[in-house]
Amino acid sequence: MANMNDVTNDFDLEQFLPYLLNQAAEATSHSFEKEYRDRYGFTRTQWRVLANLGKFGAMTARDICAIGHIEKTKVSRAVAALETTGMLHRSPSERDRRAEVLSLTEKGLGVFAELGSMAVSFDRQLRDMLGSDQAGQLQALLRRLMALSPSSSQS
Repeated sequence: MANMNDVTNDFDLEQFLPYLLNQAAEATSHSFEKEYRDRYGFTRTQWRVLANLGKFGAMTARDICAIGHIEKTKVSRAVAALETTGMLHRSPSERDRRAEVLSLTEKGLGVFAELGSMAVSFDRQLRDMLGSDQAGQLQALLRRLMALSPSSSQS
């Protein structure tokens, strides 16, 4: 059994890669969150649902959970809110009677186009801050890490 002092001395949370990745993701996500929250009142999950539907087209909530690594209850709440505001439409699935296919309405597509354009600008700013070489290296490293995960769904 490991001595608690040995574990404490060896483990440095601030050097732990999963922690650093999470902190970086949170910092960059919060910076962009202001855009969709102030403009549309969206939560992060609502933005992620809208973005997935805008990028990949019609799909089920289960698909969004898998692609976006988002909890089912959060997706359900986001879908309900987006439907209430007229951003998305539900229709019965032809393949699975228990599922519904979600798609963006014209209003939702317009919002996706606007926020997508803002996201491109935000991404460009991040890449400019890092510099082209480091941004490319970071992207390659992140893709490598994603590929290591057996539950990773690459698109």
